[in-house]
Amino acid sequence: MPRATLTAGTIDYEDTGGDGPVLVLLHGVNMDASLWHGVVEILAPRYRCISPTLPLGSHRRPMDRPELVTHRGVAAMVGELLEELDLHDVTLVLNDWGGAQFLLAGDDSTRIGSAVLVACEAFDNFPPGQPGKAIAISARVPALLWLAMQLQRFTWFRRAPGGWGWMSKRPVAKPLMDRWFEPSRSDPLVRRDLRTFALSTPAPGELRELTEGLRRFDRPALVVWATEDRMMPREHGPALAGLFPQGRLIEVADSYTLVPQDQPSRLAAILDDFVAEAAPPERGVRAPDDRR
Repeated sequence: MPRATLTAGTIDYEDTGGDGPVLVLLHGVNMDASLWHGVVEILAPRYRCISPTLPLGSHRRPMDRPELVTHRGVAAMVGELLEELDLHDVTLVLNDWGGAQFLLAGDDSTRIGSAVLVACEAFDNFPPGQPGKAIAISARVPALLWLAMQLQRFTWFRRAPGGWGWMSKRPVAKPLMDRWFEPSRSDPLVRRDLRTFALSTPAPGELRELTEGLRRFDRPALVVWATEDRMMPREHGPALAGLFPQGRLIEVADSYTLVPQDQPSRLAAILDDFVAEAAPPERGVRAPDDRR
């Protein structure tokens, strides 16, 4: 697996390669690049899909500078990765974690040509819902965070209401969840990074600044929201789309927050159509109707 050495440390990423339009796909807490495997499998023949594993609790390389593992810091890592790989005109796609919005709201978003926000943190919903708040609370006491990660061994705990059972409508495959939780169960330095991140929730004033800053992102932006989501309020979807000068909303039925898991084919089709519509002529991307 390729890796990139950034200011905070070294991260792994998956890269399908190719000369098609570039999608950079981001995950949330206690997940890694494998969240996107079902979507990437569909899109890879036409797109270069890059999926980094961010230091959010499922990474296998603890950071050299753990103090940088904050919402703003991890967003900066994403921007640094785009520079490291010399990527331009990328479509930035995020699910669950909303901190990458700091990139869209910032002044240095020139490498991002368009953005897709899929059922993610927004407005004051940082951390999101009961599962996010539970991690934030346990992060205050290292022993509680250790216990929370150990409990993730058990299927009954993973599917319990108010926890990961509210993240995906359909159970995530056991081997995949084992992969996601093993690093934070077994490595105290990974838990250290997760704890630093969980304790970095932006203050209300910073969240308002972030929200208002999205109005400056004047490129195509798509908000994809799950109609049955129990973590991300449904009203946040249209409100978030309304912030972007070129924003629009698509709602997805029969899914919770993890749309890449619950509805990979539907999400891949949405991304396919959006990139084709947003692409500048020189990309040469076929129009949606030509692909059917």
